[in-house]
Amino acid sequence: MIEYRKAKLSDAEEILTLINYFAEKGLMLPRTRSTLYEGIREFVVAVDDDKIIGTGSLHIIWNDLAEIRALAVDHNYHGQGVGRKIVDILLEEAIALQCPKLFTLTYQVDFFEHIGFRLVDKETMPHKVWKECINCIKFPNCDENAMILNLR
Repeated sequence: MIEYRKAKLSDAEEILTLINYFAEKGLMLPRTRSTLYEGIREFVVAVDDDKIIGTGSLHIIWNDLAEIRALAVDHNYHGQGVGRKIVDILLEEAIALQCPKLFTLTYQVDFFEHIGFRLVDKETMPHKVWKECINCIKFPNCDENAMILNLR
């Protein structure tokens, strides 16, 4: 039985391993241990038999915008609804916070379109979105897709 819960400090190494496994394959951006610990309260995890098999985070950008980040599901669990459940939990959290709009920067366009996100031109995103991009390994040649979901 898969359990979904907020991440704990003791989950950080497993989360880091899962995210960076997909980052090494070019499917998402890597995370550093430091940034993961700093943002651990933003993360939700999916756990099966005491093993973290999925993760994602909700990062607040401003009073009207939050980002779904670092969504990763162990390849043995793809297609079983784990990623969708994590996103649903993050959506519920954004709604509880009264955040009117979510975005994601992703390579998984079909997945997010199925949930209701729509593609937008990255240049239309507020400058606040790009404040962390300066430290990204792909800056300034970002090839991720920007997607938006209005919650109101």
